[in-house]
Order: sequence, then C-alpha cells, then structure tokens
Amino acid sequence: MTERVATTPGLFPLPDAAKQQLSDLKGHQKGDLISGTEGGEIAAAYEEYRGEVIDQQQSTGLDRIVEGQLRWDDMLAHPLTTHENVSAKGIVRYYDNNNFYRDPVVEGDLTFSGDVANELTAATELLGDDALQATLPGPYSLMDLATDDYYGDEGDFFEAVSEFLGDEVEAFPDHETLFLLEPSLVENAPNEDLQEQLAEAVDTVASKTDADVVVHTYFGALDEKTYAHLMDADVEALGFDLVAGDRQDTLSNITEFGTKDAAALGIADGQNTLVESAETLEERVEWFEDQIPVQEFDRLYLSTNTEPFYLPVNKHREKLAAIAAAANIDEEEVTA
Repeated sequence: MTERVATTPGLFPLPDAAKQQLSDLKGHQKGDLISGTEGGEIAAAYEEYRGEVIDQQQSTGLDRIVEGQLRWDDMLAHPLTTHENVSAKGIVRYYDNNNFYRDPVVEGDLTFSGDVANELTAATELLGDDALQATLPGPYSLMDLATDDYYGDEGDFFEAVSEFLGDEVEAFPDHETLFLLEPSLVENAPNEDLQEQLAEAVDTVASKTDADVVVHTYFGALDEKTYAHLMDADVEALGFDLVAGDRQDTLSNITEFGTKDAAALGIADGQNTLVESAETLEERVEWFEDQIPVQEFDRLYLSTNTEPFYLPVNKHREKLAAIAAAANIDEEEVTA
C-alpha cells in the first residue's frame, strides 16, 4: 500500500504580525533585505516566527516539518544573496509573477556558507520527535536565478553551484527528507549541454545526505529531454505539478521514460487563494494513480504545487489542513 506523506515545499508567507514588525526593524529599501549578517532584534523576531510556523505545521498534522524559510527575502535565490562572494544587485522578476528578487551576481568562489544549515539547526530545537524536511533550490534553478561574473563558463558555473549546494547539505542537521525545488527546469529549460550535466549536478547535492531526496518541479510539465536526463539522477522521487499546465504532458513523460518508486504531487494551488477541499485533493491523487495503473508507488508526498509564500497566511493554513486531511483519507476509510 502506498504511503502518503503530507508536506510542503517550504517558503511560507510571513505571519501577519511579522510583516510590520520586520519592516520597521529592517527598513524599506533594497539594501535592507536579509544579508545573512542580521542580529539582535531582527534575529530574535525571525526566531519567534519560526516557532510559530513550526507550531502551525505540527498542529495541522503534517508528516514532515519545514523551517519555513521566512528569512528568504529573495526566495530561491536566498542561498546566494546571503553569500560573502556574491553581490545582491538589480531587482529581477521572479519567474512569471509579480514578485521580485535581488539579482545575485557571483564575483568569487562559492565557498561554504552555512546560512541554511544554521536555520535548520535552530528548527530542530523546536521539533520534538517530528521529522524535519530540508528545502533548497535545485542546482539548475539556483544557477538560472543568478548572474555569473566570475567562473566565465556556463558549465563550470553549473558545477560550482551544485558543489556549493552539496557542501551546504553536508552541514545540515539530521533530516528525513530534502526537497530540491526546480521550477527553472520548466520555466527556462536547460540547453543540451546543461541537460547533459543535469543528473550529475543533482547527484552532487543529493549524495551529501542520507535523507530521501525529492526533486520537485512546478509551473507546468518538463520537456521530454529534460525529463529523460533528470530521470538519471539518483534520487528517491521527482515532483509533479498537478495544478498548472497540461497534466497530460507530465503523463506522457512518465509513460515514455518511467518514473521513480516515489513521487511528489503538487495537488493544491500555491498561488491561488481558493482553498480546495480534502476531497478535491484526494481526487487529484487518485487521478494520478489511475493514469499509471502498472506502477504502485512506495510513497507519495502531497503538497502545494509551488512555494506558498504567495498566499495570505489564513488561506495557507487552510490549504495545509486540507493536504493533511487528504493524506489521511485512505487510512480513515480503512479504519472505518
């Protein structure tokens, strides 16, 4: 029987009280965003709200708990915009939406940072017996969101970014699952040369942890060549967006090239305030399973399709509750 795991990609919306407080503490200009060196009242505020979002996940009944990534002012570019050899410069549109981030311009070696590891270590002190899930941008998306002003060669830059992420993962505290978020594989698919490097780049990161690794893609379906190369990566699961784009394209990829023994399903809309019922989410899971009758998955991770920071806090909480309920519907039916 397939295990269902209720989880989330991370990158939560800031709690309502945090928005004004942190705005007052940090300032209102581009240069006032998180740099990785914040302390004092700012650090204390983030610590308080980290506890709040962890409590929220625990009370909702999620099977994996994320740190929340509330400090990630630059969304998935955060691991670079807080790096000492990277300058956060002009404002750039974040994929095809109305959010913006600072362009991380890499000007030196991508040495070890430890910023994300420090966040996760702080989170572990609040978890109790619950399982931690780490979140990072995948190597291709992080490279795609950045500007190289140091390595000079696209392939070398891709390799450097993947090695940087691998070194970061190696410093993580114990975690049950690692989600590598790869929206750029859909939004700005790699060229043929980078496709050839893709599996190795993912493995460079995934090999540094004993946790189950999920490469989660969203904003639609992958093109065939990118999907085929990604299947060569040694990870537990690939993630599929069942909300945006044409789901038939995803099914076509799976039919043609197969998939892993586990999968992550983006079943709730991370950008739309309409809250789907648990029954609707369950129907999306069943639809996916019905389309691939020859394969029984060992595990399905259920989550929003995208990062949920786009949502109002109250709608986000309702969506998490619906995901948790959908993950338990089969179990409840068996019990009944």
